[in-house]
This record gives sequence, C-alpha cells and structure tokens, in this order.
Amino acid sequence: MKNSQTIQGVLSILALICLAVGWFDVFSPEITELLYQRFFYILIGLSFIFQAQSFLNKKFVYLMYVAAGLCIIGAILPFDSQFARIKTIGLFTGVILSVFNRQRAPRA
Repeated sequence: MKNSQTIQGVLSILALICLAVGWFDVFSPEITELLYQRFFYILIGLSFIFQAQSFLNKKFVYLMYVAAGLCIIGAILPFDSQFARIKTIGLFTGVILSVFNRQRAPRA
C-alpha cells in the first residue's frame, strides 16, 4: 500500500512536469506536443491505476481503471482522430473519483 502511494506520487509529479513543459514551451513544438499531449495523459493514467488500489469501494476501483484506460488509450490515438478526446473524459472522471473517494477524518 505504501509503495503504491509512493509510485503514484512520483507519477503525478512527473505528469505535472510534463504539464509545465507544455505551458511554458520549453522545447521544440514536437517534443512539447509529445510531453504535453501524450506522456502527460499516460502518466496520469498510470497514476490512476495505482491510486485505484487504495479505494475501498469496488465500484470506484473499476471506474478508476476505466478512467485510466481512457487516458492511456486516448493518448495513444492519433491527434486527428475523432476519439482522441476520450483522454480528457478519462482525466475528469479520475479527478472526480479521487475527490469523492478521499478518506474522511474522524470527527472528535
């Protein structure tokens, strides 16, 4: 459990670096596009896979795996494909599941 949280954290940080590279146009347009449009979603998808392991509700686990799959498959599809936007749907689904599945602090 602790190891998967560490891996998930590292993947999230790498994804944020890819996002920052895309925002600031640090590299050539081809490398920026690769990092910002492909690696970012692949890293987020992998992060969702590791995060799903910590969910207690099995329905949320399966939904998180679907969100991860949408992110990864959408990142692999060609940019001009009509289905390339599924990666954004996967990203939003994973973020919403992450927010609603947070551990509640016990009330004193």
